[in-house]
Amino acid sequence: MTHNPTVLPNNSSSPRARETGSDFAELSRRIADAGLLRRRPLYYGVRFSIVALVLVGGVTAFFALGDSWAQLFVAAALAVVFGQLALAAHDLAHRQVFRGRRPSEIGGLLVADLLLGMSYGWWMKKHTRHHANPNHEEKDPDVAPDLLVWSRRQARRAKGLPRFIGRHQAALFFPLLTLEGLNLSFSSFKALRSPSMKRPALEGTLLVGHFLLYFGGLFTVLPPGKALAFIAVHQGLFGIYLGSVFAPNHKGMPMVEEGMRLDFLRRQVLTSRNVRGGLFIDVFMGGLNYQIEHHLFPSMPTPALGRAQVMTEQYCAELGVPYHQTGLLASHREALRHLRSVGEPLRGTA
Repeated sequence: MTHNPTVLPNNSSSPRARETGSDFAELSRRIADAGLLRRRPLYYGVRFSIVALVLVGGVTAFFALGDSWAQLFVAAALAVVFGQLALAAHDLAHRQVFRGRRPSEIGGLLVADLLLGMSYGWWMKKHTRHHANPNHEEKDPDVAPDLLVWSRRQARRAKGLPRFIGRHQAALFFPLLTLEGLNLSFSSFKALRSPSMKRPALEGTLLVGHFLLYFGGLFTVLPPGKALAFIAVHQGLFGIYLGSVFAPNHKGMPMVEEGMRLDFLRRQVLTSRNVRGGLFIDVFMGGLNYQIEHHLFPSMPTPALGRAQVMTEQYCAELGVPYHQTGLLASHREALRHLRSVGEPLRGTA
Protein backbone atom coordinates (compact mmCIF):
# COMPACT_ATOMS: atom_id res chain seq x y z
CA MET A 1 0.00 0.00 0.00
CA THR A 2 1.13 3.54 -0.62
CA HIS A 3 0.25 6.22 1.87
CA ASN A 4 0.43 9.95 2.19
CA PRO A 5 2.30 10.79 5.41
CA THR A 6 0.44 14.03 6.01
CA VAL A 7 -2.67 15.13 7.83
CA LEU A 8 -5.71 13.02 6.98
CA PRO A 9 -8.09 14.95 4.72
CA ASN A 10 -11.35 16.11 6.25
CA ASN A 11 -13.33 13.99 3.80
CA SER A 12 -11.73 10.84 5.25
CA SER A 13 -14.76 10.82 7.50
CA SER A 14 -17.01 9.63 4.67
CA PRO A 15 -20.60 8.41 5.13
CA ARG A 16 -19.24 4.86 4.86
CA ALA A 17 -16.80 5.54 7.73
CA ARG A 18 -19.52 7.14 9.86
CA GLU A 19 -21.90 4.25 9.40
CA THR A 20 -19.53 1.41 10.23
CA GLY A 21 -19.43 1.41 13.99
CA SER A 22 -19.85 -2.36 13.92
CA ASP A 23 -16.78 -2.97 11.74
CA PHE A 24 -14.47 -3.36 14.72
CA ALA A 25 -17.01 -5.50 16.56
CA GLU A 26 -16.98 -8.02 13.70
CA LEU A 27 -13.17 -8.18 13.67
CA SER A 28 -13.12 -8.49 17.45
CA ARG A 29 -15.53 -11.42 17.27
CA ARG A 30 -13.31 -13.20 14.75
CA ILE A 31 -10.20 -12.59 16.85
CA ALA A 32 -11.89 -13.84 20.03
CA ASP A 33 -13.27 -16.93 18.27
CA ALA A 34 -9.72 -17.75 17.15
CA GLY A 35 -8.58 -17.71 20.80
CA LEU A 36 -6.04 -14.95 20.24
CA LEU A 37 -6.89 -13.04 23.42
CA ARG A 38 -6.01 -15.90 25.78
CA ARG A 39 -3.12 -15.29 28.19
CA ARG A 40 0.18 -17.04 27.39
CA PRO A 41 1.86 -17.59 30.78
CA LEU A 42 4.44 -20.07 29.46
CA TYR A 43 5.61 -17.65 26.76
CA TYR A 44 6.01 -14.75 29.19
CA GLY A 45 7.60 -16.99 31.81
CA VAL A 46 10.28 -18.07 29.34
CA ARG A 47 10.74 -14.59 27.81
CA PHE A 48 11.07 -12.75 31.11
CA SER A 49 13.36 -15.46 32.53
CA ILE A 50 15.73 -15.08 29.57
CA VAL A 51 15.83 -11.30 29.97
CA ALA A 52 16.43 -11.66 33.72
CA LEU A 53 19.26 -14.15 33.16
CA VAL A 54 20.95 -11.90 30.60
CA LEU A 55 20.59 -8.93 32.97
CA VAL A 56 22.21 -10.90 35.80
CA GLY A 57 24.92 -12.05 33.39
CA GLY A 58 25.60 -8.48 32.29
CA VAL A 59 25.86 -7.21 35.88
CA THR A 60 28.11 -10.15 36.81
CA ALA A 61 30.38 -9.43 33.84
CA PHE A 62 30.53 -5.77 34.87
CA PHE A 63 31.83 -6.57 38.35
CA ALA A 64 34.15 -9.31 37.06
CA LEU A 65 35.82 -7.03 34.49
CA GLY A 66 36.48 -4.22 36.93
CA ASP A 67 38.55 -1.24 35.76
CA SER A 68 38.69 -1.95 32.03
CA TRP A 69 37.69 -0.25 28.80
CA ALA A 70 36.10 -3.58 27.85
CA GLN A 71 33.24 -2.38 30.05
CA LEU A 72 31.99 -0.42 27.04
CA PHE A 73 30.97 -3.73 25.46
CA VAL A 74 29.06 -4.54 28.62
CA ALA A 75 27.42 -1.13 28.38
CA ALA A 76 26.29 -1.88 24.83
CA ALA A 77 24.92 -5.28 25.82
CA LEU A 78 23.06 -3.82 28.79
CA ALA A 79 21.52 -1.17 26.50
CA VAL A 80 19.81 -4.01 24.63
CA VAL A 81 18.75 -5.61 27.92
CA PHE A 82 17.26 -2.31 29.07
CA GLY A 83 15.37 -2.11 25.78
CA GLN A 84 13.93 -5.55 26.43
CA LEU A 85 12.99 -4.51 29.96
CA ALA A 86 11.14 -1.51 28.52
CA LEU A 87 9.22 -3.86 26.24
CA ALA A 88 8.41 -6.07 29.23
CA ALA A 89 7.10 -3.04 31.15
CA HIS A 90 5.00 -2.13 28.12
CA ASP A 91 3.38 -5.58 28.00
CA LEU A 92 2.74 -5.50 31.75
CA ALA A 93 1.08 -2.09 31.45
CA HIS A 94 -1.29 -3.42 28.79
CA ARG A 95 -2.17 -6.48 30.94
CA GLN A 96 -0.86 -8.83 28.30
CA VAL A 97 0.94 -10.84 30.97
CA PHE A 98 -1.55 -10.87 33.86
CA ARG A 99 -5.27 -10.33 33.56
CA GLY A 100 -5.53 -8.59 36.94
CA ARG A 101 -4.60 -4.96 37.59
CA ARG A 102 -2.66 -5.55 40.80
CA PRO A 103 -0.07 -8.11 39.58
CA SER A 104 0.37 -6.09 36.37
CA GLU A 105 0.99 -2.95 38.41
CA ILE A 106 3.44 -4.61 40.80
CA GLY A 107 5.40 -6.08 37.89
CA GLY A 108 5.35 -2.76 36.06
CA LEU A 109 6.61 -0.81 39.07
CA LEU A 110 9.49 -3.22 39.65
CA VAL A 111 10.56 -3.39 36.01
CA ALA A 112 10.01 0.26 35.03
CA ASP A 113 10.87 2.18 38.21
CA LEU A 114 13.41 -0.04 39.92
CA LEU A 115 15.19 -1.66 36.96
CA LEU A 116 14.86 1.07 34.32
CA GLY A 117 14.57 4.29 36.32
CA MET A 118 11.34 5.30 34.57
CA SER A 119 8.01 6.06 36.27
CA TYR A 120 5.47 3.35 35.48
CA GLY A 121 2.52 5.52 36.52
CA TRP A 122 3.60 8.54 34.49
CA TRP A 123 4.42 6.50 31.39
CA MET A 124 1.22 4.44 31.58
CA LYS A 125 -0.95 7.57 31.72
CA LYS A 126 0.92 9.09 28.78
CA HIS A 127 0.77 5.88 26.75
CA THR A 128 -2.96 5.44 27.41
CA ARG A 129 -3.59 8.88 25.92
CA HIS A 130 -1.53 7.89 22.88
CA HIS A 131 -3.57 4.72 22.34
CA ALA A 132 -6.85 6.61 22.59
CA ASN A 133 -5.88 9.14 19.89
CA PRO A 134 -2.80 8.05 17.90
CA ASN A 135 -1.23 10.79 15.77
CA HIS A 136 -3.86 13.30 16.89
CA GLU A 137 -2.21 16.71 16.84
CA GLU A 138 -3.98 17.92 19.98
CA LYS A 139 -4.50 14.72 22.00
CA ASP A 140 -1.56 12.37 21.39
CA PRO A 141 1.37 13.28 23.68
CA ASP A 142 3.75 11.36 21.40
CA VAL A 143 3.28 13.95 18.64
CA ALA A 144 3.25 17.00 20.87
CA PRO A 145 5.63 19.68 19.53
CA ASP A 146 8.32 19.36 22.20
CA LEU A 147 11.68 19.51 20.41
CA LEU A 148 10.43 18.05 17.14
CA VAL A 149 7.44 19.08 15.04
CA TRP A 150 5.20 16.47 13.46
CA SER A 151 3.05 18.55 11.11
CA ARG A 152 3.39 21.76 9.12
CA ARG A 153 0.79 23.33 11.39
CA GLN A 154 3.10 22.68 14.36
CA ALA A 155 6.08 23.95 12.38
CA ARG A 156 4.36 27.26 11.66
CA ARG A 157 3.64 27.69 15.39
CA ALA A 158 7.09 26.59 16.61
CA LYS A 159 9.21 29.01 18.62
CA GLY A 160 12.57 28.93 20.35
CA LEU A 161 14.52 25.66 20.38
CA PRO A 162 11.85 23.57 18.57
CA ARG A 163 11.90 26.15 15.78
CA PHE A 164 15.68 25.85 15.44
CA ILE A 165 15.76 22.04 15.69
CA GLY A 166 12.77 21.67 13.39
CA ARG A 167 14.78 23.04 10.46
CA HIS A 168 17.17 20.09 10.66
CA GLN A 169 15.11 17.55 12.59
CA ALA A 170 15.47 14.69 10.11
CA ALA A 171 19.28 14.85 10.44
CA LEU A 172 19.10 15.34 14.21
CA PHE A 173 16.54 12.62 14.91
CA PHE A 174 18.90 9.75 15.72
CA PRO A 175 21.45 11.92 17.59
CA LEU A 176 18.59 13.22 19.75
CA LEU A 177 17.50 9.65 20.47
CA THR A 178 20.73 9.10 22.40
CA LEU A 179 19.20 11.34 25.10
CA GLU A 180 15.83 9.58 25.20
CA GLY A 181 16.62 7.26 28.12
CA LEU A 182 17.78 10.18 30.26
CA ASN A 183 14.77 12.22 29.12
CA LEU A 184 12.39 9.49 30.30
CA SER A 185 14.06 9.44 33.72
CA PHE A 186 14.02 13.25 33.98
CA SER A 187 10.33 13.34 33.00
CA SER A 188 9.62 10.62 35.55
CA PHE A 189 11.09 12.61 38.44
CA LYS A 190 9.32 15.72 37.20
CA ALA A 191 5.98 13.84 37.13
CA LEU A 192 6.28 12.94 40.83
CA ARG A 193 5.06 16.46 41.64
CA SER A 194 1.92 16.04 39.52
CA PRO A 195 -1.38 15.82 41.46
CA SER A 196 -2.44 13.01 39.12
CA MET A 197 0.43 10.73 40.24
CA LYS A 198 -1.15 7.96 42.31
CA ARG A 199 1.86 6.75 44.29
CA PRO A 200 4.52 9.47 44.22
CA ALA A 201 6.25 8.31 47.40
CA LEU A 202 6.51 4.69 46.27
CA GLU A 203 7.61 5.55 42.74
CA GLY A 204 10.02 8.19 44.00
CA THR A 205 11.62 5.66 46.35
CA LEU A 206 11.99 3.09 43.60
CA LEU A 207 13.43 5.66 41.18
CA VAL A 208 15.96 6.89 43.74
CA GLY A 209 16.82 3.27 44.54
CA HIS A 210 17.49 2.60 40.87
CA PHE A 211 19.92 5.49 40.49
CA LEU A 212 21.67 4.80 43.77
CA LEU A 213 22.39 1.28 42.54
CA TYR A 214 23.22 2.43 38.99
CA PHE A 215 25.58 5.30 39.80
CA GLY A 216 26.83 3.67 42.99
CA GLY A 217 27.91 0.54 41.13
CA LEU A 218 29.48 2.47 38.27
CA PHE A 219 31.53 4.89 40.32
CA THR A 220 32.56 2.19 42.81
CA VAL A 221 33.96 -0.15 40.16
CA LEU A 222 35.18 2.37 37.57
CA PRO A 223 37.20 5.59 37.74
CA PRO A 224 35.16 8.71 36.84
CA GLY A 225 36.26 8.88 33.19
CA LYS A 226 35.39 5.29 32.42
CA ALA A 227 32.18 5.52 34.41
CA LEU A 228 31.05 8.51 32.36
CA ALA A 229 32.02 6.72 29.15
CA PHE A 230 29.97 3.70 30.28
CA ILE A 231 26.95 5.94 30.94
CA ALA A 232 27.30 7.63 27.54
CA VAL A 233 27.43 4.32 25.65
CA HIS A 234 24.76 2.62 27.74
CA GLN A 235 22.23 5.45 27.82
CA GLY A 236 22.94 6.53 24.24
CA LEU A 237 22.42 3.08 22.74
CA PHE A 238 19.42 2.46 25.00
CA GLY A 239 17.79 5.62 23.66
CA ILE A 240 18.51 4.65 20.05
CA TYR A 241 17.08 1.18 20.69
CA LEU A 242 13.89 2.66 22.14
CA GLY A 243 13.56 5.03 19.20
CA SER A 244 14.18 2.23 16.70
CA VAL A 245 11.36 0.24 18.29
CA PHE A 246 8.77 2.97 18.80
CA ALA A 247 9.42 5.46 15.95
CA PRO A 248 8.52 3.10 13.07
CA ASN A 249 5.04 2.53 14.47
CA HIS A 250 3.40 5.91 13.75
CA LYS A 251 5.98 8.47 12.67
CA GLY A 252 5.35 9.46 9.07
CA MET A 253 1.83 8.05 9.07
CA PRO A 254 -1.17 10.38 8.54
CA MET A 255 -1.91 12.91 11.26
CA VAL A 256 -5.39 13.53 12.65
CA GLU A 257 -6.71 17.05 13.12
CA GLU A 258 -9.25 18.23 15.68
CA GLY A 259 -12.82 17.74 14.44
CA MET A 260 -12.15 14.75 12.20
CA ARG A 261 -14.52 11.83 12.73
CA LEU A 262 -13.03 8.36 12.39
CA ASP A 263 -14.44 5.18 13.90
CA PHE A 264 -12.20 3.15 16.20
CA LEU A 265 -10.96 0.68 13.59
CA ARG A 266 -10.01 3.33 11.04
CA ARG A 267 -8.49 5.65 13.65
CA GLN A 268 -6.10 2.89 14.72
CA VAL A 269 -5.35 1.32 11.33
CA LEU A 270 -4.85 4.48 9.27
CA THR A 271 -2.38 6.04 11.73
CA SER A 272 -0.30 2.89 12.38
CA ARG A 273 2.38 1.03 10.43
CA ASN A 274 3.45 -2.59 10.70
CA VAL A 275 7.08 -3.65 10.23
CA ARG A 276 7.89 -6.89 8.43
CA GLY A 277 11.00 -8.94 9.11
CA GLY A 278 10.36 -12.33 10.67
CA LEU A 279 11.65 -13.71 13.97
CA PHE A 280 14.51 -11.23 14.42
CA ILE A 281 12.17 -8.22 14.12
CA ASP A 282 9.63 -9.93 16.38
CA VAL A 283 12.26 -10.24 19.12
CA PHE A 284 13.94 -6.88 18.47
CA MET A 285 10.65 -4.96 18.58
CA GLY A 286 8.93 -7.17 21.14
CA GLY A 287 5.80 -7.55 19.01
CA LEU A 288 5.38 -3.82 18.44
CA ASN A 289 6.16 -4.46 14.79
CA TYR A 290 2.51 -5.59 14.69
CA GLN A 291 1.48 -2.09 15.66
CA ILE A 292 -1.89 -2.12 13.91
CA GLU A 293 -3.01 -5.25 15.72
CA HIS A 294 -1.53 -4.01 19.00
CA HIS A 295 -3.55 -0.80 18.76
CA LEU A 296 -6.73 -2.66 17.93
CA PHE A 297 -6.20 -5.23 20.70
CA PRO A 298 -3.79 -3.73 23.29
CA SER A 299 -4.13 -6.63 25.75
CA MET A 300 -3.40 -9.30 23.13
CA PRO A 301 -0.32 -11.34 24.14
CA THR A 302 2.69 -10.89 21.88
CA PRO A 303 2.80 -14.44 20.41
CA ALA A 304 -0.78 -14.08 19.11
CA LEU A 305 -0.07 -10.92 17.11
CA GLY A 306 1.35 -12.67 14.04
CA ARG A 307 -1.81 -14.66 13.43
CA ALA A 308 -3.95 -11.62 14.23
CA GLN A 309 -1.99 -9.67 11.60
CA VAL A 310 -3.08 -12.04 8.82
CA MET A 311 -6.71 -11.88 9.91
CA THR A 312 -6.69 -8.09 10.30
CA GLU A 313 -5.07 -7.44 6.93
CA GLN A 314 -7.61 -9.69 5.23
CA TYR A 315 -10.47 -7.99 7.05
CA CYS A 316 -9.24 -4.51 6.12
CA ALA A 317 -9.08 -5.67 2.49
CA GLU A 318 -12.73 -6.74 2.75
CA LEU A 319 -13.66 -3.26 3.98
CA GLY A 320 -11.38 -1.38 1.62
CA VAL A 321 -9.48 0.16 4.55
CA PRO A 322 -5.81 0.97 3.70
CA TYR A 323 -3.39 -1.22 5.67
CA HIS A 324 0.30 -0.30 5.62
CA GLN A 325 3.32 -2.46 6.41
CA THR A 326 6.91 -2.27 5.28
CA GLY A 327 10.44 -3.24 6.30
CA LEU A 328 12.32 -1.72 9.24
CA LEU A 329 14.72 0.41 7.18
CA ALA A 330 11.91 1.55 4.89
CA SER A 331 9.83 2.53 7.92
CA HIS A 332 12.65 4.76 9.16
CA ARG A 333 13.05 6.28 5.70
CA GLU A 334 9.34 7.12 5.69
CA ALA A 335 9.58 8.67 9.15
CA LEU A 336 12.65 10.74 8.29
CA ARG A 337 11.11 11.84 5.00
CA HIS A 338 8.05 13.02 6.94
CA LEU A 339 10.21 14.93 9.44
CA ARG A 340 12.06 16.62 6.60
CA SER A 341 8.82 17.51 4.84
CA VAL A 342 7.00 19.03 7.82
CA GLY A 343 10.10 21.03 8.75
CA GLU A 344 10.16 22.68 5.34
CA PRO A 345 8.34 25.89 6.46
CA LEU A 346 11.06 26.47 9.07
CA ARG A 347 13.92 26.21 6.58
CA GLY A 348 12.57 29.21 4.74
CA THR A 349 12.67 31.40 7.85
CA ALA A 350 15.52 33.16 9.55
